[in-house]
Amino acid sequence: MAKFIYNVEKVLALVTAAVTYSKPQLATFWQYAKVELVSPPPSTPDKIPTAIQSVKKIIQSAKTGTFKQLTVKEAVLNGLVVTEVCMWFYIGDIIGKYGTIGYSA
Repeated sequence: MAKFIYNVEKVLALVTAAVTYSKPQLATFWQYAKVELVSPPPSTPDKIPTAIQSVKKIIQSAKTGTFKQLTVKEAVLNGLVVTEVCMWFYIGDIIGKYGTIGYSA
C-alpha cells in the first residue's frame, strides 16, 4: 500500500511539473493559433479586377523583361511559390488516383 501511495505521489509530481512547463508554450501556441488558423475571408466578385490586373502585370513583365531586375531573394521566393503550387497539384493528382502509377480502371 505504501508503494502505491508513493507511485501516485510521483505521478502527481510529474503531472504538475508537465503542466507548469507547458503553460508558457501553450500560451504562445494559442496566441499564434488565433491569428494563423482562422478561415480565409470569402471570395467576392470585387477581387476579379485585381486578379486580372495582376495577370496583366505578369504578362507585361515577361514581354518587357523587367523580371530580370528582380533581386535574388525575390526570385527565390517566386520560385518557391511556383514550386509549392506545382507540388500541391501533383499531390492532388496522386490523391485523386489513389496511387502514384496510373489510374484505376
